[in-house]
Amino acid sequence: MTRDPRYDVLFEPVRIGPVTARNRFYQVPHCNGMGRTHPTAMAVMRGIKAEGGWAVVCTEQCDIHPTSETTREIRLWDDRDIPSLARMTEQVHEHGGLAGIELTHMGYHAYNVTSREVPMAPSATPAYGILPQQAREMDISDIADYRRWHRAAARRSKEAGFDIIVVYAGHDLSLLMHFLSPRTNRRTDEYGGSVENRARLLREVIEDTKQEVGDSCGVAVRVAVDELLGEAGITSDREGRAVLDLLGELPDLWDINVSEWHNDSQTSRFSEEGFQEAYISFAKQHTSKPVVGVGRYTSPDHMVSLINKGVFDMIGAARPSIADPFLPKKIEEGRLDDIRECIGCNICVASDMHSAPIRCTQNPTMGEEWRRDWHPERITPKDTDDRVLVVGAGPAGLEAAMSLGRRGYDVMLAEAGTELGGRVARECRLPGLSAWGRVRDYRTGQLNKLANVGIYLDSAMTAESVLETGCSLVAVAGGATWRRDGTGRSHVIPIPGLDDGNVFTPDDVMGDAPITGPVVVFDDDHYYMGGVTAEKLRSQGLQVTLVTPMAEASAWTVYTLELDRIQKRLLEAGVEILGSHTLSGIGGNEVETACVHTGRIRRLACASVVLVTGRDPDDMLFDTLTGDPDALVAAGIRRLTRIGDALAPGTIAAAIWSGHRFARELGERLPDGPTYRYELPALAEPI
Repeated sequence: MTRDPRYDVLFEPVRIGPVTARNRFYQVPHCNGMGRTHPTAMAVMRGIKAEGGWAVVCTEQCDIHPTSETTREIRLWDDRDIPSLARMTEQVHEHGGLAGIELTHMGYHAYNVTSREVPMAPSATPAYGILPQQAREMDISDIADYRRWHRAAARRSKEAGFDIIVVYAGHDLSLLMHFLSPRTNRRTDEYGGSVENRARLLREVIEDTKQEVGDSCGVAVRVAVDELLGEAGITSDREGRAVLDLLGELPDLWDINVSEWHNDSQTSRFSEEGFQEAYISFAKQHTSKPVVGVGRYTSPDHMVSLINKGVFDMIGAARPSIADPFLPKKIEEGRLDDIRECIGCNICVASDMHSAPIRCTQNPTMGEEWRRDWHPERITPKDTDDRVLVVGAGPAGLEAAMSLGRRGYDVMLAEAGTELGGRVARECRLPGLSAWGRVRDYRTGQLNKLANVGIYLDSAMTAESVLETGCSLVAVAGGATWRRDGTGRSHVIPIPGLDDGNVFTPDDVMGDAPITGPVVVFDDDHYYMGGVTAEKLRSQGLQVTLVTPMAEASAWTVYTLELDRIQKRLLEAGVEILGSHTLSGIGGNEVETACVHTGRIRRLACASVVLVTGRDPDDMLFDTLTGDPDALVAAGIRRLTRIGDALAPGTIAAAIWSGHRFARELGERLPDGPTYRYELPALAEPI
């Protein structure tokens, strides 16, 4: 296929100071949970982005000094840190990309739990979050030290082979932004007060960096132009414009965004593609230098519009480049139907929050490029003569069938229902989750291109029908069912009184069961389901109380940056949230709750209870088949496997990964040791 001429503008080169990007695709810095702990895994992941057509591929934040120390990011404290970062630049250069590095001092955001250095800030302030620590106010000598540390890191970046040095002043995660913001800069000297004074340090650091790297590296500035706090913080019509008016021609490129991270990386549940444009589209009017911005862009038509309207010079992306590292190449080759579009769920963010190698709902190979040698676009051709049966066309089953088909296996995909997608097909109809339907749509579109995969709807499989298929490999991907007895994290045995009331589960809510109010939703799952269930029921005009043992609804979404927005949406919709309470009993027209701290009982009137607790794997078919091993042998079935929620209920990302792993490994038994490569720390000095 050939590229549509409409998209030619996306593949024009862009000059960034002394270096030239081959096209307009710019992977902005993003965390990945690998960093300095897994430098080879990080390097190969970035290199594959360059192979996929991203002209500029940046690191995550890079700490420049022990006074800004995180446990999971890369660092350039001294020359010993150069080799691991040079590994990344080699990978990016091998595929024709430019490598960028984001130099960072986190200011009062730095926890410094290992270095034990006292955090620093423009003005004395409590450290970020709830850390029982105060950041000290920087004096003039501290500012001079910081400038020296930054220059040294820029020099080391050049030695490591980086083409673009990113001066970081965004996301409320950087000391430079702390100087810019009136919230955190209350100084009265030449570095405080007016916007010009608050931008003084940023000017000095840009100038220092350009002097240090000379004509060999481009210098970019990543800056937040709005904190979405109104007059209490930086705004695009005040500091945002003023900073570009003051410094617009100084760097070689501007990377413009909003702050904080939970604003910049909003999920699809709370924002549409390109929502930031209202805050950042002014930038090109204040500088002649290239401007890049993000917006979870997956539509090439939208990208072209942004370039043609003069909003951006380059299309920035973090999450879309994670979902599809080959997005630029697919546009270039006219393969738009093959793009794995980001669903905006922020599972990638959650993995980084847990200091785990990055993962993605849409792209199961993310983070596994080196560890398991999984390439996002290449998969080993089949090496057996097996015919494969996949039972269940939910996320795990769809991924397994698609990937097996790409390997060249003959596949039967049997689905008991009348539509593909399983839980995804149901959940994408819940409030705010429509973009999640892309999980189903991408895989069904790809399956339609595979003549060796047969899809059979309305085909409930029994043990007898499985044995009759003639398939030698069988994967049971029947999904899972929400429990109706309340068993979950808080209750290891059923909740008393469930037979006395109208008790429902999310499966009933998604099936539009006739639920009457008032309703109590008991959320013991703590991810999105409790919140969206309450939201849907409230939208039907029912009185809803969400009870949860955690302090807040959907507590785990703190890791996906959604927690505050979920509370706001529920409260504004009129949902009452009763936190730190568990459901202790149901009877008549009320439920009994107990405070998790004191045990104090509280009763709530209700007509219906929705239990969002645990899930049971739908594995009866698997159990029946394994119960008759002689029948399996007689039918020629040499391996029977459970995948996805049928193995262990989890996230959609986990189900996709499970299905992909089965396609790669064909359900092989686990070895005695690790199934992936990992790096060992070097013993640098004798004791």
